[in-house]
Amino acid sequence: MEGLANNATEQRFAFAAGDGFPLRLTRVAADRGAGGPPVLLVHGAGVRSNVFNPPEAQTLPDLLAAQGFDVWLLDWRASIDMPPNQWVLDDAAIHDFPAATAKLRELTGASEIKAVIHCQGSTSFMMAIVAGLLPEVSTVVSNAVALHTIVPGLARAKLVYTTPLLARLVDYLNPQWGLYRSGFWPAAIDWLVRATHHECANPVCKHASFTYGAGFPTLWRHENLSEPTHDWLKGEFAHVPLSFFRQMRRCVQAGHLVSAGKYDALPADFVAQAPRTDARFVFLAGEQNECFKAEGMARTFEFFERHAPGRHMYQPLADYGHLDVFIGKDAARDTFPLIVDELRR
Repeated sequence: MEGLANNATEQRFAFAAGDGFPLRLTRVAADRGAGGPPVLLVHGAGVRSNVFNPPEAQTLPDLLAAQGFDVWLLDWRASIDMPPNQWVLDDAAIHDFPAATAKLRELTGASEIKAVIHCQGSTSFMMAIVAGLLPEVSTVVSNAVALHTIVPGLARAKLVYTTPLLARLVDYLNPQWGLYRSGFWPAAIDWLVRATHHECANPVCKHASFTYGAGFPTLWRHENLSEPTHDWLKGEFAHVPLSFFRQMRRCVQAGHLVSAGKYDALPADFVAQAPRTDARFVFLAGEQNECFKAEGMARTFEFFERHAPGRHMYQPLADYGHLDVFIGKDAARDTFPLIVDELRR
């Protein structure tokens, strides 16, 4: 399959979340036009929708557009292109994704939407869909983590014991502190990262590993990244609030998603009842993931299988970690065809 990276065009649409927070949809269309169903791509925490566009010959958005899908990238409230804010997963589940799918239906006229969701874009999207807030979504490809939040032991200890301390010192963590820092605590955290992370010379890569876990690195396997993409990452990570990590701490201790208790429309425990959706789910899990263990995705698959046997799919990826599923130098060969095939089913 060949993409049209050099011929793709983009259109941007600003809109508001349910609480008025600014959001953005970006449409990626091949020159010949996209006549297939709309596919929404949802990024993780502390990045932006551009994280799906590494400097590789073939990106997932361009491939999907070339294959006839109507491709849309969402910048939700966790995007570094949006104003810094003290969000929790519940905010996105209630305000961002229902507004985004409504806007997408308005712009396309489509009655059905498919989605590719990653990391905390996946967890918050899963909150919304299992609570019955996204009935128009028919197919979901989820990467890295969904309902069950299982992390490596060292990362768990770090999250449980250091998050309360960090929350007293700073409101955000920011991998850009590897390039510049202002203030005592950002400088101190940068010193700690430089003292403990020696796996590469990219300061943002090292800060991202510190921010999101305890791996060396955490979010990818270095051998899966080309040098241009590894360098490009310097501009793709920034602020992520401690409000999110406080909620994730509770989720990791529970072993699955739990709400922050802000909204009655969300259950307190997201695996205590049957999911309120008829969508089909595909769960991708890099077996080398140092951020969230593949075991968590296997448990989420089992949860959905109990309620709709034979409908869903779990796909472990032996040589992949976390984000390299999308930005790896060989992802166009190893993971993209699987995603395309599952979206076509």
